[in-house]
Amino acid sequence: MADHDLNDASTTDGLPLAPSLGVALESARIPRHSTLVDRRVIKISALAFLVGIIAALVAQGLMRLIGLITNLAFYGRLDSAFVSPAANHLGLIVVLVPVVGAIVIGFMARYGSQAIRGHGIPEAMEQILLNRSRIPARVTILKPLSAAISIGTGGPFGAEGPIIATGGALGSLFGQWVRVTANERRTLLAAGAAAGMAATFGSPLSAILLAIELLLFEFSTRSVVPVAIASGTAAIVRVAFMGTSPMFAMPSLAWPTLPALGAYIALGAVIGIAAVYITRAVYAVEDGFSRLPIHWMWWPAIGAIAVGVIGYWVPRTLGVGYENIIDVLSGALVGKALILLCIFKLISWVIALGSGTSGGTLAPLMTVGAGLGALLGKMLALVLPHLGVDPGMAALVGMAAIFAGASRALFMSIVFVIETTWQAAALLPLVIGCTAAYLVSSVLMQNTIMTEKIARRGVRVPVEYTADFLFQVLVRDYASYPAVTLKAGSTLAEVRAWLDSGGSGTGHQGFPLVDDAGKLCGIVTRKDLFAPGMAPGTRLHALIKRPPRVVYEEDAVGDAAEWMAQENIGRVPVVCRADPDHVLAMLTRSDIMAAYHHRSEQMYRVEG
Repeated sequence: MADHDLNDASTTDGLPLAPSLGVALESARIPRHSTLVDRRVIKISALAFLVGIIAALVAQGLMRLIGLITNLAFYGRLDSAFVSPAANHLGLIVVLVPVVGAIVIGFMARYGSQAIRGHGIPEAMEQILLNRSRIPARVTILKPLSAAISIGTGGPFGAEGPIIATGGALGSLFGQWVRVTANERRTLLAAGAAAGMAATFGSPLSAILLAIELLLFEFSTRSVVPVAIASGTAAIVRVAFMGTSPMFAMPSLAWPTLPALGAYIALGAVIGIAAVYITRAVYAVEDGFSRLPIHWMWWPAIGAIAVGVIGYWVPRTLGVGYENIIDVLSGALVGKALILLCIFKLISWVIALGSGTSGGTLAPLMTVGAGLGALLGKMLALVLPHLGVDPGMAALVGMAAIFAGASRALFMSIVFVIETTWQAAALLPLVIGCTAAYLVSSVLMQNTIMTEKIARRGVRVPVEYTADFLFQVLVRDYASYPAVTLKAGSTLAEVRAWLDSGGSGTGHQGFPLVDDAGKLCGIVTRKDLFAPGMAPGTRLHALIKRPPRVVYEEDAVGDAAEWMAQENIGRVPVVCRADPDHVLAMLTRSDIMAAYHHRSEQMYRVEG
């Protein structure tokens, strides 16, 4: 029944049909316009600042704890200086050191928390996607402690993975202490993780990119600003402790020649293939351990036997190995020694990580990638000298490309190498090499080293972040014009008869009610109109249950859709901001689906 029907219905028992729209609109609920920054963002940013400071201090403490355990385990001295275990003189006893550490970790995982197993980022992803970013408080203590024991007793891991996981746990803990939304808790978790990475390497920008590419699953002001604050704060704290020198200092590189750039693309593609097979090897080993007829708490000890044996023959494979990366990049490690390091560091790390112990992926992968890149670069320089390939530049490309291929954190991988080496001349080779690795990995491997584990558990990880189409189009583009309205003074009998007639507009499920002047009074649904027990003479305005919810023509469809979800309504009247007294159209769930259909056509319909 359109509003031009039943024009004679004007009063009910001598009372006005309905309040004027001036009163109705004052009580009408309208969606708040989203802003880039509001008080909530300021609050979360302040919390992120605190998280950044604490995570940076925790990172410094963890590095010293690793140093203390390393000195005790391999040199028998009380010293927290960060040292390599490679210079130990334990002989065959060195085989037992990683095993003892792994046994301790197994007990900690079984009787403390299983969350300490693995390299941390997949577990953080899982908590974000399945547990509203809640990480148990005990993980904040057990994860760094177990990592310090693992690495300090010779585990072939970098300290950054556990520090990132610990920072994330710390941010999540803050988000559980303070009243925040699940999205804000996720932001704090990502802020803590970024702070941990920035505090380890002095790489605030790549830490932000890591959070965006692997943890936030979005790019918005509300999330990026707190993460950037935490990352920058942690980097400043690191400067206070360690100065401003780059993490991986190396001789300055010359700008690449044009033929060399083509070689770096090919090099990146080869490294991308290596990243795919390394990822598959990690999970093949993990599958092998899962078939062992013993409890999983003993798996790290079994894996540690391989770590110890390899460490006896190739001591450089033990521990963090940041010095290995520096030696590879600077050209101090070449030939047979470099080949042995690449092969056995990879084997040791794959077995240890697959056994479920506590450790990271970034430093081991980049050690192998840098070594492989240096070897391939040296071969190209000898066989095709006219290309002008620099083995040092090739090492940088390999270092970044292997992580880009294994994790698909493309931008983080590029920026990380620039920040930790200060080699501006490497920017273009890194971009093209990492992109080649990323492309090859995407073609050959569905999941990544970060997502394979949780994907096997049925968790779907977002892999592409795009701007929501609904926030790019306006309500007026998809609303149903004109609105089919009903007179507030009409009776149920009259409206039911009109609906039964099957005329134009009778198929709608909801109708705006207007007074004689056409001003909005409220909304009724078909369910209201056919509710049992209602007298046929009941006037429609008596069915109004709450003030109307409305949206403006110039609102984004996405805002309107969120508003409808919050209010649990399937349709909403559309009004004009310049003349809000009159209903122009209705926006329904079907209209929103039509917008999605339009988007699908734009994405998949081939034109021309």
